[in-house]
Amino acid sequence: MANPLDTDAGSELFSSYESELKLVQADLNQKLDQITELSGEPRKSAVRLAERSLEEAVELLDQMRLEKQNIPSATRSRINPRFRNYETDIDAAKRKLKSLSDDRRALFGNRYSDNPNGGDEQLEQRQQLLSGTDRLDRSSRRLRDSQRVANETEDIGRGTLADLQLQRETIQHTRATMLESEGYVDRSVKTLRGMARRMATNRIITVAIITVLIILIIAVVYSKFK
Repeated sequence: MANPLDTDAGSELFSSYESELKLVQADLNQKLDQITELSGEPRKSAVRLAERSLEEAVELLDQMRLEKQNIPSATRSRINPRFRNYETDIDAAKRKLKSLSDDRRALFGNRYSDNPNGGDEQLEQRQQLLSGTDRLDRSSRRLRDSQRVANETEDIGRGTLADLQLQRETIQHTRATMLESEGYVDRSVKTLRGMARRMATNRIITVAIITVLIILIIAVVYSKFK
């Protein structure tokens, strides 16, 4: 029997298929063990039930094979040996069921003959119809599971787009604020330059006034001593 797969080894859908496969395998093995104890009509019915369980197991294994391709390669390398164990188990069950099905004397009891067309054809057709209905139900269930996963993925995508849109608006607002701040800085620089020019002008005027006053003082002093 294959080893259990770690819950973090694959996608949610893969793990769901795997859990379902384990249940189907256990049921299949139980049915195969029961077949060896039966004969005649009960044995034929048990073989048909085992065939349906085997078909379901094969379908689950195919679904797991598809989902396995969506798992990252690093994790997939750990899954592959375990997945091959599942394949080995299913192949062994196929061989055992074929061996039990080929035992026609056990299947038909005293009514056994070499005529391959013998038996209850209506019962066979009814069993085939039931088998087809079961397969259709299982396929529909798996389709619903796939649709559910697709809807969840779509919801996540919409949430991601909404987050990206919010981040874009935040970046645009920040950029506008930066541009406005740059405008304030430019105006402040112009104001400081104007103040510096006025200060330089005032300094020149002050120096000129002081120079004129000194000249006048010297002229007054000179005129008194002349």
